[in-house]
Amino acid sequence: MRIGELARVTGTTTRALRYYEEQGLLHPDRSTNGYRSYGDEAVRSVANIRLLLASGLTTDDLRLIDGCLRDELTGTHTCADPTPKIALFEQRLSLLQDRINDLVTVRDQLVDRLTELRESAPQRPHAPDS
Repeated sequence: MRIGELARVTGTTTRALRYYEEQGLLHPDRSTNGYRSYGDEAVRSVANIRLLLASGLTTDDLRLIDGCLRDELTGTHTCADPTPKIALFEQRLSLLQDRINDLVTVRDQLVDRLTELRESAPQRPHAPDS
């Protein structure tokens, strides 16, 4: 499939796909006229790239696990030596947990502040029913 179709199927942009290629994360074939051609496995690769980037991994991280990007992220993997991937995932999971903890703290503070504001706000009279 060509880049426009891959973008449509994966819900991303052609610009993002070109960026993933520049970063060494996607490896399209090139036709004689220079058009990119993606195999069906590119759909899963793009979904995994987007998910992992959204979860806090970097493109540098993804290059380290490039062989895994075509696999399901759960279940059996055909990736080569998992040792560097384990360390990378453990590190990123720790950072994600830190971010989650920070967000929970901020959420709790906002909830407390909202409660205080509501309690101190003057009560508005209710409009009569028509």
